[in-house]
Amino acid sequence: MRERFEALTRHLQELMPKGVDFIASIEGEDSDFVRFNQGRVRQSGSVEQSTLTVRLISGLRHASSAFSLSGDLHADKATIGTCVTELCELLPLLPEDPHLLLSDQAQSTEQLSESQLPATDQIVDEVVTSARSGASPVDLVGIYAGGEIFHGLANSWGQRNWFETHTYNLDWCLYHSADKAVKSNLAGRKWDSDAFARRMISGRRQLEILARPAQKIQPGKYRVYLAPAAVGEILGMMCWGGFSHRSMDNRTTPLLKLVDGSKRLSPEIQISEVPGTGIAPRFQGDGFVRPDRISLIKDGAWHGPLISPRSAKEHGIETNGAGEGEQPVALEMAPVGLPEGGVLDALGTGLWVSNLWYLNFSDRAAGRITGMTRFATFWVENGEVVAPLSVMRFDDTFYNCLGDNLIGLSHQAELQLSSDTYYARSTRSARNPGALIEDFSLTL
Repeated sequence: MRERFEALTRHLQELMPKGVDFIASIEGEDSDFVRFNQGRVRQSGSVEQSTLTVRLISGLRHASSAFSLSGDLHADKATIGTCVTELCELLPLLPEDPHLLLSDQAQSTEQLSESQLPATDQIVDEVVTSARSGASPVDLVGIYAGGEIFHGLANSWGQRNWFETHTYNLDWCLYHSADKAVKSNLAGRKWDSDAFARRMISGRRQLEILARPAQKIQPGKYRVYLAPAAVGEILGMMCWGGFSHRSMDNRTTPLLKLVDGSKRLSPEIQISEVPGTGIAPRFQGDGFVRPDRISLIKDGAWHGPLISPRSAKEHGIETNGAGEGEQPVALEMAPVGLPEGGVLDALGTGLWVSNLWYLNFSDRAAGRITGMTRFATFWVENGEVVAPLSVMRFDDTFYNCLGDNLIGLSHQAELQLSSDTYYARSTRSARNPGALIEDFSLTL
């Protein structure tokens, strides 16, 4: 596809009238999808698609158009010709954009990774065999998505960027009954059979505990261990404008108290944007290249926001290559030292929470969020799992959960890839540890 993209951009360059520049970008994938139900394959298929976006710029005026590539080079060149004609007619009619900022340096990059994924059939066989084997087969429900993802960018100033990776995301539940299930996830660039086997063994053990009568507890403040998936949900709420320079400037960020210095998180909290992981492209649509790492929160204190080119132009500051939405594409919270195997002992008596669900802000300016426990949540006494818990609602702040009430973070961080596939497989990711918290507020 890279060669085809280069051929299309050469053709685009030839079509440019005097005084008009272009930025062309491509996004595409060659992915396999498999749905599982009752430990069997219920649906499988593959998607091969690519979308080309053409953006023309004349001074401070710009317009763009996007279309799916057909795979026929002659037909796609004809579509580009029509696209250029229409955009050139539109450009003089548009107002100037005072906040337009494009890279004035040709920062060409190449990110390539060879596929380390086995054939999809091999992964499917492992999943089905694991679910159906043994004396008690389990009802495994889930979806596998994996394969190649590529992004490219070219402009009339000679810049060329290409990104190509191969990732997978297996998201599944071991279902018991009604609303009782154990949710698991495994994702990355290299399939790990041993890690999958360990999670299936752990899931089966938790499924056995879910068969016990559920225990109810009263609303109040409890000691809890939030597994990495649950911590990921909290960090996901932080990303709703929390790290955006635009939200910081208009004071709509949910981390407002952290930004103005009236609140701090625990000194253990280190949160960064790390585009250099190879899971997402380092370049963005205006031609700027992101650094490998951007520190957002350091030693529990605010360190700096994500700054898009538009925000940089509006406020006269430097951009750090953030996209238009100024959201992280590869968020990382550093692990610390709580032994993964010793989590139950460290918890003592309290709640072990695997997942949080339906999160929303209850007081955005104060960094207060609410949501529900979900899937495998257990009551633990003296380091021993006693019983599953009924679903509970929590309501607490970032500053309590990751600040004053944080006891510690696990020593291993877990990679979580976005499962979003609405238009195409997402390249967003997060890597974070679990968190042991005291006085976690359950409201009903």
